[in-house]
Amino acid sequence: MTAEALTVAVRVKPGASRARVGGRYDGPHGPALVIAVNAPAVDGRATEAARRALAEALGVRPAAVSLRAGAASRDKLFVVDPAPTDLPTHLHRLLDNPS
Repeated sequence: MTAEALTVAVRVKPGASRARVGGRYDGPHGPALVIAVNAPAVDGRATEAARRALAEALGVRPAAVSLRAGAASRDKLFVVDPAPTDLPTHLHRLLDNPS
């Protein structure tokens, strides 16, 4: 992890009728970004879908986002490395605006 990395707390809602990124959930890692995905919570498919959705929502390559903690939990920590300089502002906008 580099100095430009940013950790993002996420609450994943697998099996959702529509995929979306936005909203806040007060979870065990603090305020978390809510990510609803169509994928079921089986064999890491929801985690992978959430990783890709987070990358798209933040405007970074999927390879820049990796799971740090929570592989078997709905509450996860992802690391964005390298993180764009405007990422904290963009993340706060997503947290405050449920889609």
